[in-house]
Amino acid sequence: MHKSMPAFVGGLLIFLAAHAKAGAEGYERMTADTLRAALSQVHGNARPELTAKNLANLNLSGIDFRGANLSASVFNGAKLDHARFDQTNLTVSFFEGADLSGASFHGAMMFSVQVAGGTLRNADLSGARLIGDLSRTDLSNARLTHMNAAADMKNQSMGLMHTSLVKAKAPGADFSDSDFSRSEFSYADLTGAKLINTKLVRADFSGALLMGADLTGADLSDSQLIDTDFSHANLTNANLTGANLRGVRGMDTAVTKGARGLP
Repeated sequence: MHKSMPAFVGGLLIFLAAHAKAGAEGYERMTADTLRAALSQVHGNARPELTAKNLANLNLSGIDFRGANLSASVFNGAKLDHARFDQTNLTVSFFEGADLSGASFHGAMMFSVQVAGGTLRNADLSGARLIGDLSRTDLSNARLTHMNAAADMKNQSMGLMHTSLVKAKAPGADFSDSDFSRSEFSYADLTGAKLINTKLVRADFSGALLMGADLTGADLSDSQLIDTDFSHANLTNANLTGANLRGVRGMDTAVTKGARGLP
């Protein structure tokens, strides 16, 4: 996993976000052809430098960005199914509403990314460093294993930077052996998801669906589980010490052998 990035200047993030929201004014607009030409000119171990590019709404299915610096670029609404983003720098990049079905992000730096409303169905984010907005994102059957998606405690002056999966759709997704501490999963659909040995300290699952999910060995200490549905979930050896269990549902059908912190 990547270690936490150094603290960013808050004004820079706000500036970049404002420009991306405004249609990427001031960003270099590229076509699919000019992008492919730029990538083809990179030889050997060189890393493609494609910072602050406007690639919104392009058809880039299957394109190979491996190792590229794509920081502060805009992919909103783009078609990127089965694209390769392994080991890329995606710091402060925007994928709102983009189709990333089956895309690969092995070891990518995804610090302060915006994917709200996008599609990561069957995508592979294993080993990535993630802090960003994945609210309302479709993560069905996605692989999110061995990730560091925990809040960045070094950026307190900007407010706590954390990962949001509020109202995300993630049935069958695999979050095993990752750190999603202090992340927001409220009202997310995690039906049948795997969170085996996942660190979820102080995470918020209020109103989330964890029906049939496997949380064997998960650390849910001090988490918010208000109105969370654990029907038929596997909580074997899970740690729920200090968790807020008000209104929790389905515990009578869950497997709780060895679980700590239950009433």
